[in-house]
Amino acid sequence: MAAPGSHTLFILALTFVASIEALTPTHYLTRRDVERLKASLDRPFNDLEAAFYSVVGLSKLGVQVSDEQAACNFIKSNVDPNSVDSLFYAAQASQALSGCEVAISNETGELLLAAVSEDSSVNQIFHAVGALSGFGLPLASQEALSALTSRLSKEENVLATIQALQTASYLSQQADLSGIVEEIEDLVARLDDLGGVYLQFEEGLETTALFVAATYSLSDHVGTEPAMKEDQIIQLMNAIFSKKNFETLSEAFSVACAAGSLSQNRYHLPVVVVPDGPAAVSHHQPILRLQVTNVMSQPLTQAAVKLDHAKSASTKAIVLHQMPFAVSEDIFELNFMNAKPASGYYDFSISVDGDSRLIANKVELKVKVSTEVGITNVDLSTVDKDQSIAPKTTRIAYPAKAKGSFTADSHQNFALSFQLVDVNSGAELIPHQTFVRLHNPKTGQEVVFVAEPDSKNVYKFELDTAERKTEFDSASGTYTLYLIIGDATLENPILWNVADVVIKFPEEEAPSTVQSKKLFIPKPEIQHLFREPEKRPPTVVSNTFTALILSPLFLLFILWIKIGANISNFSFAPSTIIFHLGHAAMLGLMYVYWTQLNMFQTLKYLAILGSVTFLAGNRMLAQKAVKRTH
Repeated sequence: MAAPGSHTLFILALTFVASIEALTPTHYLTRRDVERLKASLDRPFNDLEAAFYSVVGLSKLGVQVSDEQAACNFIKSNVDPNSVDSLFYAAQASQALSGCEVAISNETGELLLAAVSEDSSVNQIFHAVGALSGFGLPLASQEALSALTSRLSKEENVLATIQALQTASYLSQQADLSGIVEEIEDLVARLDDLGGVYLQFEEGLETTALFVAATYSLSDHVGTEPAMKEDQIIQLMNAIFSKKNFETLSEAFSVACAAGSLSQNRYHLPVVVVPDGPAAVSHHQPILRLQVTNVMSQPLTQAAVKLDHAKSASTKAIVLHQMPFAVSEDIFELNFMNAKPASGYYDFSISVDGDSRLIANKVELKVKVSTEVGITNVDLSTVDKDQSIAPKTTRIAYPAKAKGSFTADSHQNFALSFQLVDVNSGAELIPHQTFVRLHNPKTGQEVVFVAEPDSKNVYKFELDTAERKTEFDSASGTYTLYLIIGDATLENPILWNVADVVIKFPEEEAPSTVQSKKLFIPKPEIQHLFREPEKRPPTVVSNTFTALILSPLFLLFILWIKIGANISNFSFAPSTIIFHLGHAAMLGLMYVYWTQLNMFQTLKYLAILGSVTFLAGNRMLAQKAVKRTH
């Protein structure tokens, strides 16, 4: 018997696993994207490098250039036997073409061998080794590996490390490539995580795509699974395929290389599961169709696709589980309506098996089950408020309009009742939107009410003029009654002209003019009014305080007359005169503000006078300082 604690640990483990949502691809190459990428690569050759990008990039997508013989002739005529870069482009491009051989001399071979040394850059070593491999020339792999490792220790950047991975994929498997393989894990650690959805190098998309291609090329070569987690691969995939248009030929080439590697390698094959059309089923279209492809939208028809479970999004009840999809040409199909689900949304958990390399093969998909709504038991009634007269009820059938009109006034109410059912199953329906709309065609006024179901799912609406007069602004008249039924899962939303209702309000409550109740009309302009100025104090009080305020100035003048004023240092320079005049003008402005102006007008004039006075005062003080130093 297991220990009691083991059950708790088991439940906690299940809870933890269930809480983890597997990351699924959000970006991949649709068939249209693949065609756009092919068009970006299939360009006229301007030089040998462009020919390399075009020919090899298209081969990664599984296609060839339109004229292979012309491409081969271009490569042969443009190769430079004295350039390592040119020889690399020619060797790799010719290898991607059928029946294209580029002849090279012994001197050219020696040039390439000489380039594989510690004195060369990683880029030169990569191109030299790639050219030797493309031309089928012998190479001492262990010596090349030593030179590459030594040089890589001096060029510790992302692009050089990626080129080292590419170089190692050309070397013999007998060489000890483990040191280069370990660089994959170091490069993964350098990736930037963007919101948990994307992984990429700060150098950009091209570098990131080349890293993915180089990683799988080397891993396939040495027979070692790359040190990358499943979520990291999906994040890299999202980053690489998020861009659909390419600015340069080299960028398109790098994306093509990454797409080819992620579509065909020995370890990881990301799965893309998308609906073929809308993710919706109904009685008219009962089959859910799925496209199950690789990152290049190539069908994975050998895979086994299974519905683990289909769960109602509202009730969480499982309606179907462990049901395989059938293959029809390139599409996987499942007749979900055989389970007789109610209309609504369902969460599908789908698994794709059949190959141990498949990743992102657990997919969550939301599927809509649509139906048609029917309206039954539609009764229109006029109910006497005093109940002295029996209700008058008229039953009508959708989509006919009731004959005659119904009256709602201070003596009787108007009532509407109906039921909504699923046309296909006969079950009762509760749509998200059920409205009763009353519209006055003469005035344009409209009032909308929500129809609510009772405990028996019977929708009822009763119009009491005494309670509803505010909604109608007490505007009497003949209103057209519409029934509006809508829901995202309904194939036949309904707008039904049910009947005409004459609504009468008491005459004393009727508005003088009936205005159309429109929600989206301009509001009246708000006119801002300044507060009325307070009443001024008596003149005697104002004059007394004015005299008290001016008394120090009078005292100053008296003292100047008796003692004498020294104005010998006063300069009649323009800046001095402007400063004093500006100061006097500001004092005068304060008086005018008190008697005539408001604050905003005063601030405008004060800004002008203050600026002039400030500049003049600054100039005046500067002149005083210069004069004092001399």
